[in-house]
Amino acid sequence: MPPNKRQFLKLLKPAAFGLSAAILALLIFFLIKAVSPFAGFIIQNHLTPSTFVSLLLEREPRLKLSDNRANIIILGISGGKHEGANLTDSIIFLSIDFKKKDAVMVSVPRDIWLPSLKTKINSVYYYGEKKKSGGGFILSKSSISEILGQSSSYVIKLDFSAFEKIIDLLGGIDVDVETGFEDRFYPIPGKENDFCGGDPQFLCRYETVSFSKGLQHMDGDTALKYVRSRFSEDREGTDFSRSRRQHQIVSAIVAKIKSLNSPKYFPLLKNIFEESSKNIETDLNLAEMLSLAKFFYFNPEISIRQVILDTGDDVNKIPGLLINPPLWQYDGIWVLVPRTGDYQEIHQYIACQLEKKDCQINSLKQ
Repeated sequence: MPPNKRQFLKLLKPAAFGLSAAILALLIFFLIKAVSPFAGFIIQNHLTPSTFVSLLLEREPRLKLSDNRANIIILGISGGKHEGANLTDSIIFLSIDFKKKDAVMVSVPRDIWLPSLKTKINSVYYYGEKKKSGGGFILSKSSISEILGQSSSYVIKLDFSAFEKIIDLLGGIDVDVETGFEDRFYPIPGKENDFCGGDPQFLCRYETVSFSKGLQHMDGDTALKYVRSRFSEDREGTDFSRSRRQHQIVSAIVAKIKSLNSPKYFPLLKNIFEESSKNIETDLNLAEMLSLAKFFYFNPEISIRQVILDTGDDVNKIPGLLINPPLWQYDGIWVLVPRTGDYQEIHQYIACQLEKKDCQINSLKQ
């Protein structure tokens, strides 16, 4: 063998070893950079290696199931110190079949009347908490079961401000505004008790917000106004339209988070999780929350089917499951009740929606 070739081979082995060591060092460096944002979180929450091993190996989240579905009630409150801060103006029933990878989101109108409690559904959490700490969750579960005919194992209560902060952390979301609208009486936070210099209409308490039809990029403040607006003079001023817009925002947030599918986004996801935790109360334990988050994060193909209970559309001859009875029947309170007089038809409709993707109201048994 020529001397030059022998010399080259002698140098090749240490060079290859050095290159391998450098690559290994780089891999370790990037691994540490990816994992380190979670180190404090892991220590703070007393998470053990077995927790993560179990989380990684599980085929589907280990949540409590009812008829093979995990049912979660999501309650949205306005928060703050003003009157009605603990009323749940947004109520969503989320049902997930992990094996079939199917998710259904049902908006429950806040004005639905509960004969058993003689109050509207949006005050149930408030009265439950007034009776005892934790009673809001218990009473909310039983009340939603009364309306929908489905039991729920979990409740998530969140302040609307959580939406705003999370959306800003995400850099905004893209929302397709189906119908443009203008609301000239959107309440300004902190102005609830302003006498407006004697103005009998108290106009200084409000601002005008408007949205044009089409795809829009929204920051947190804009998205919050989009879902909370309720004084447009057209159909967009109804609670049913608000429910539809809430679905849009939730879906847009989920879609944006699922798009962050690279280790470089781990610090951002950690910040989102921590920010959410500040504004959320739930009876899901930490392992269940992480398990649920993992399921949606690693199954980006899942879309959430949307169901809205409403009074129908007279113009387009679309029936609804709810009616608005005369005010005198409920001491002058504006409420919504089942068109048949009880909730059995709604139970049937929701059960149908959970079993298949197309359920026509007219085909339900009267």
